[in-house]
Amino acid sequence: MYVMGYVLIVCEKPTAAEKIAAALSNGSAMKLDNEGAPYYKFEREGKKIVVAPAVGHLFVLTEAESKAKWHYPVFEVRWAPTIEQKRNKWATKYFNSMARLAGGAEEVISACDYDIEGSVIAWNIIRFICKTKSGRRMKFSTLTPGDLVEAYVNASPKLDYPQIEAGLARHHMDWLFGINISRALTLSLEHSGGYWVLSTGRVQGPTLKLLEDRQREIERFSPTPFWELELHAIVDGKSLTAGHEKDKFWKKAEADAVMNKCKGKDGLVSDVEKKQVKANPPVPFDLTSLQREAYSRFGYSPKQTLDYAQHLYENALISYPRTSSQKLPAKLGFRDIIKKLSSQLEYGELAGKLLAMPALKPNEGKKLDPAHPAIYPTGHRPGRLSTYQKKVYDMIVRRFMAVFGKPALREQTRVVITISGEDFVAHGIRTLKANWMEFYMPYLSIKEQILPAIKKGDAARNKKLDMLDKQTEPPNRYSQASILKEMEDNNLGTKATRAGILQTLYDRAYIKEKSIQVTDLGEAVVTALEKHSPEIVSVDLTKKFDKQMDAIEEGKLRKEDVIKGAEKELSRILNDFKQHEKEIGTHILKAVRVYEKEIHTVGICNKCNKGELRIIHSRRTGKRFVGCSNYPKCSNSFPLPQHGFVQAVPTLCKCGLHLIEVRPGGRRPWRFCVRHGFEYRDKKASGRPARAAKTSKAQAKPGKPPKKAGAAKKTSK
Repeated sequence: MYVMGYVLIVCEKPTAAEKIAAALSNGSAMKLDNEGAPYYKFEREGKKIVVAPAVGHLFVLTEAESKAKWHYPVFEVRWAPTIEQKRNKWATKYFNSMARLAGGAEEVISACDYDIEGSVIAWNIIRFICKTKSGRRMKFSTLTPGDLVEAYVNASPKLDYPQIEAGLARHHMDWLFGINISRALTLSLEHSGGYWVLSTGRVQGPTLKLLEDRQREIERFSPTPFWELELHAIVDGKSLTAGHEKDKFWKKAEADAVMNKCKGKDGLVSDVEKKQVKANPPVPFDLTSLQREAYSRFGYSPKQTLDYAQHLYENALISYPRTSSQKLPAKLGFRDIIKKLSSQLEYGELAGKLLAMPALKPNEGKKLDPAHPAIYPTGHRPGRLSTYQKKVYDMIVRRFMAVFGKPALREQTRVVITISGEDFVAHGIRTLKANWMEFYMPYLSIKEQILPAIKKGDAARNKKLDMLDKQTEPPNRYSQASILKEMEDNNLGTKATRAGILQTLYDRAYIKEKSIQVTDLGEAVVTALEKHSPEIVSVDLTKKFDKQMDAIEEGKLRKEDVIKGAEKELSRILNDFKQHEKEIGTHILKAVRVYEKEIHTVGICNKCNKGELRIIHSRRTGKRFVGCSNYPKCSNSFPLPQHGFVQAVPTLCKCGLHLIEVRPGGRRPWRFCVRHGFEYRDKKASGRPARAAKTSKAQAKPGKPPKKAGAAKKTSK
């Protein structure tokens, strides 16, 4: 270790630290560690440099003076080390390592992700651990050696204070609203005779309200009947299907009149119109469009897509994914990236076509992000990737290449068949020149409807004329992709937080299923707040605060003024809430009890076949187990883990009992059958609907997680 006087580069994660050290040292950095926390040292141009990672946030907001009993409102907060929180003890070695290394630093450089979160992570380390408020800032969008060296050489002389202030304000506001409203909800339930920890927040509440509004719209929907006429004709020996030009008949008598007029009669092709149209290439991916496309093509939840993209970024395969930009600046070096991609077998031929073009100009979208460009591949050859990561990587690469393609040329055809003065129209469309579509082919969603070659004046034999009885349909439920777009349009959350907010709604059992349904519990929360404290679920209030935080980043407002105004408004909201606390709690109580029974019921007792097997918390021992409701007549019971959140889930074991899901803090959820042992599947955090599962053949003892991932049969790939 250097004695004194080195440059300390603070990184957000160990993977980033390793790549930054390798890039700046040209691969010669020495890897060391403090109690298992890695760091790197080397010299560059006569300067001694140490690169040290955090593991995300090393400090979190907490109540300034914690009290044994919950109360609200709470406005006094402080930043505390995560190692003070039991669930974050794993961060201890990184915290201690950073503290040791900070002591010998004469200069600090922030090399955390260049966004609000990264800036706050670095700022807290610099001011609380390094005991300074100054430093330089590296700004990069990929973890490639070239970008990292450039970011170091051109590091700004000051930290990104406007972004830091905006980040601190957002954290403060989210904490104020989240803690206070969640406590108010939980205490309202407690004062009404129930107990369950409920939560909502500044963005979570309005998002749930959007979902509930759509559900109500669907429930209130009353279908309206209409009729369509569909002609099946033979023209020059070729079949053609056409619909009446009116499309929908809202009065059956009108449809009957046309039907009687045309039934059994032949006609003529009165018009054939063709025109060529251009279909422009897609725009580059920003995070939201990537998440929506991955959901549409692969069924990945927004959170899963972000996780896979983050892995690709950390392995220097793509640019920073948390961006709202649809712009690709020329300084990225398009031709160099495509040359690198051409060395990868699956992209060689397509890359060659782009390299043959005299100029490479991307088709860009309107959205901007001052910190990062749109998502693009670096061209580096991937190492070992999971199937899921490969799919996301391939889609990003092909989208990137497609934006440089020429517009596709398509032909639209409109054929009109006239029978007894009534026009029936057939529409066709086909691709003449694929151009950009060739690059994005596996993920295209385009319609090809090729009509037979016919001409004006051809005779049209009326083979059959059908009257179709139809009715209007309710609006679609939100999917995880469409609600992300709705959140973005309503300025709810940020590009980096929306997926997590949606996942929280799943985790709190406020919503379920891929085609999102608001649960009885979620509906009860929204309805109670809507009636007695509507501002908590107000989209407009959240929009107002988000605009103010943008103004902080732009230097137009002071963080302190925005927080003070929010505290005043929140104080008023909570005062109104207290006036109706009992009514709110009573309204939610029934739904909580139904939900509580649902997640505690495992199934019919396999021993007495009369009672129900339920998750029980013993008042005498404080332990939990699965027991029969027919006790003491039936003493059947099964052990449960004593740590983490435990619940019965809809997925059934082959024996008919519901699986038990265990969510240990900081670890992946796992499931097992109390009778037959363990059950594995993909992360439930995806928000996917449960599927029936097979019983594991591994007769493991219930209540203990496996030591190895292969200890049980997997039910999904």
